[in-house]
Order: sequence, then C-alpha cells, then structure tokens
Amino acid sequence: MAGSLSDSDDEITGINVTPLVDVMLVLLIIFMVTATYIVNRSINVNLPKADTGENSEKTKNLAFVLDGKSQLYLDGKPISFEQVPGLIKEQQAKTGAGPLNALISADKETPHGVVIKLIDTVRKHGITDFAINVETSAGGS
Repeated sequence: MAGSLSDSDDEITGINVTPLVDVMLVLLIIFMVTATYIVNRSINVNLPKADTGENSEKTKNLAFVLDGKSQLYLDGKPISFEQVPGLIKEQQAKTGAGPLNALISADKETPHGVVIKLIDTVRKHGITDFAINVETSAGGS
C-alpha cells in the first residue's frame, strides 16, 4: 500500500497546451468574424480599365463614387446630387484657400449622362481639378 501512495504524489512536470490552444482558437474566430465586417464596408464598383491610368491617391480630397445603379456616394456615404453643392461649400470652408480636388469613380454600367452630370455639378461649384478613377490594364503598352 505504501508503494501506491507514492505514485499519486508525483509532480506534474509536463506542460498542458490544451488551454493555450483553446484560447488561440477563440481569438482566431474573433479575428475572422471582425475581419469580414471591415472588408464589407466598401462599395463594390466595377471600374473600367485604361492603359494610361495613374494612381491618384496623393491628390484625393473628395471621393465621389457612382455605382452601377447610379447611386452617388461621397467618401463612402450615400448622398443625392442635390447635396453636392452644400458638401463642396462645407469642404471649401474647412480647407480655406486651398483648392479642392475630386476623384470620380463610376461603374462601367453607369450611364454616361450621369457621370457628365456629376462632373458638371462639381465644376460649377468650384472644383476645377478632378480625376476619373480607372483600373490600369495588365497588358498596357
């Protein structure tokens, strides 16, 4: 009987990694769930391709987006064409004397007239520098 008591009194010298793995799996699941919410905040626009396209991230002040259903967005928030003049004046007041630039992204399915209406509205209200956002072609020369 004395021998059986000494077997149960041995110290546990191994590391149990099961709780560590459980915590890591929970953190991984939380990361995966939150990452899908972050990714889905963008507006899905199918941009046309152009060989002469440039990266205009440095000059972007106001980002206008027209989706395939001609819905207008400013910096990711849906707006109407009637709100554009007021929003431009608001941005001009914030920036002071500095010129504003506009980046216009329009889906390939957006009618040409709607894009021209946006360009005309932007130019009428003091933004003379604007860019049309396109994706560069892979085989451009």
